[in-house]
Amino acid sequence: MKDFEYVRATTVSDALAQHERETTAYLAGGTNLVDHLRLGIRRPDRIVDISRLDLGGIEETPDGGLRVGANVRNADLAMSPLVRQRFPFVSQALLAGASGQIRAMASTGGNLLQRTRCVYFQDRSTPCNKREPGSGCSAIDGFGKYNALIGQSDQCVAVHPSDLCLPFAALDAVVHVTGRSGDRAIPFAEFHRLPGDDPSRDTNLEPGELIVAIEIPPLPWATRSRYRKVRDRASYAFALVSVAAALDIADGHVQDLRLALGGVSHKPYRAYLAEEQLRGRPATAEVFEVAIDAELAAAHPGGENAYKLPMLRRTVVAVLQELAEGAVR
Repeated sequence: MKDFEYVRATTVSDALAQHERETTAYLAGGTNLVDHLRLGIRRPDRIVDISRLDLGGIEETPDGGLRVGANVRNADLAMSPLVRQRFPFVSQALLAGASGQIRAMASTGGNLLQRTRCVYFQDRSTPCNKREPGSGCSAIDGFGKYNALIGQSDQCVAVHPSDLCLPFAALDAVVHVTGRSGDRAIPFAEFHRLPGDDPSRDTNLEPGELIVAIEIPPLPWATRSRYRKVRDRASYAFALVSVAAALDIADGHVQDLRLALGGVSHKPYRAYLAEEQLRGRPATAEVFEVAIDAELAAAHPGGENAYKLPMLRRTVVAVLQELAEGAVR
């Protein structure tokens, strides 16, 4: 591990001031950053510890939503009565990720900044455009089981790893950040990036910007929501595919829904086309299947990740059926 300077920020302003060069990294829970330091993927000259800043708290907003401080631990967010009652798939997604020990350390803001678990990204002996721009992508012609299906480029085929980001995408959450140019609010759909010709950038954060909170807008019918994750083993594994869905149903018909897919793309993937096709339609397995097939028509699978398509189709249909029947197994 490379030597670095460690400083502990006392205020948000102090943190921004201490982030004075591109080779500075913020440290909150450290559950992803410390791994990367050990692997030599990140080699900062300075680390600014923001873990003790006053960025905690889960507060109700006047319109019925929630504002979650960036430093709220994943375990605390998962167990919040407000979250479990109003947005149960947020809690389910958190509890499906990592281990109890990691959830006790990991922060909400940091969860949004997780980097891909592509095996080539974490192996410094192989070319990777995300780790070393211009070096190439070993995954395109290599081990492709975990590769993206939609939105990949000839520079990168990695997928986004976060469970929590799926319900946040479905809920149209807003990421509040601050930086030397002031405060701004980033719609969740615009927070993460597709790889394009620069996969080294995962988000649209500007250098030195700091996440201070995530706002979840009100969505009363999200009390009927579900997160399901399909993975290689029952715990401590990232998703092969995953589904976050909330469903508003009346008289056997879909009034409204939100649907986000994981293991699919370089960013949390919102299934807007399927949502549009399902509104007003009968809530049946056959209708759900037609809608998700239309969404996945944009997929470009390779030889080793084509299994994700039927897996996603079955998972989406099963989750929507559970929600339609009012039973969560």
